[in-house]
Amino acid sequence: MITYISGGERSGKSRFAQNLALADSDYPYYLATAKKWDENFEERIQRHRQDRNEQWTTIEEQIHLSTVLPDTSTVVIDCVTLWLTNLFTANQYDRDLTFAQAREEYNKIRSYEGHLIIISNEIGMGLHAESKMGRDFVEIQGWTNQLIAQQADRAYFMVSGLPLTLK
Repeated sequence: MITYISGGERSGKSRFAQNLALADSDYPYYLATAKKWDENFEERIQRHRQDRNEQWTTIEEQIHLSTVLPDTSTVVIDCVTLWLTNLFTANQYDRDLTFAQAREEYNKIRSYEGHLIIISNEIGMGLHAESKMGRDFVEIQGWTNQLIAQQADRAYFMVSGLPLTLK
């Protein structure tokens, strides 16, 4: 089963995903895709860790998500945006190669036997990116979000901490 949760930054996506996971499993997994870019980001990672108690098992993987999934369980993947950032950087900002690899990796995880709760940001709803690299990333993010949402069993859009059911 795949549950997809999207929304803007600080919209309540992670909290909602964690509550869904705990309702589904006493001992869920948290697959963190974040890379520690700087001190500010390190603080953000620490805040997320503090939101989870000893019930959670944390897995860290920046690119190859399918290689670290447990056999069957409930797994929160947080988040697609950071995962795509890692792929985009590793591919030297090649839009088409990055999306092809993201699609290939998603196709590997979508048949997972457990429950995946996938979090992603909606970044294309604001200002138009000034650079080609920024526009390319918004396109990758949008295409990947569409791919996941269309194939998910359930989908939510978070606004001001409230989930709107998409399907």
